[in-house]
Amino acid sequence: MSSVRPKLKFDVPKGITAWDAATGRPVWLTRSGTWSEDPSQVGAFIGEAAEARLAEALRAEHVVTDPYFMEVTEDGAITGRETLREGIRARGPTIGYGLMA
Repeated sequence: MSSVRPKLKFDVPKGITAWDAATGRPVWLTRSGTWSEDPSQVGAFIGEAAEARLAEALRAEHVVTDPYFMEVTEDGAITGRETLREGIRARGPTIGYGLMA
């Protein structure tokens, strides 16, 4: 299963994020190919390497679900249209549960 998101150009650095299948927490693919709950550890992939990493993640549905590309800088900092979305995913809800009536 995959959400529809605008396609990033081939030569744009991309990170890969997904949901941990066991916990439901957001995770980010590191440069070494492991998954981390720390978004600052996201790896930056370009071109065919990015496509291959996403294909691997899509085949690992027992580990993660709904993996997708997000725009990052060459050093892995989240940027572009994904900055707000990924910030919310990393920190959790934007409203405290105690404030809900």
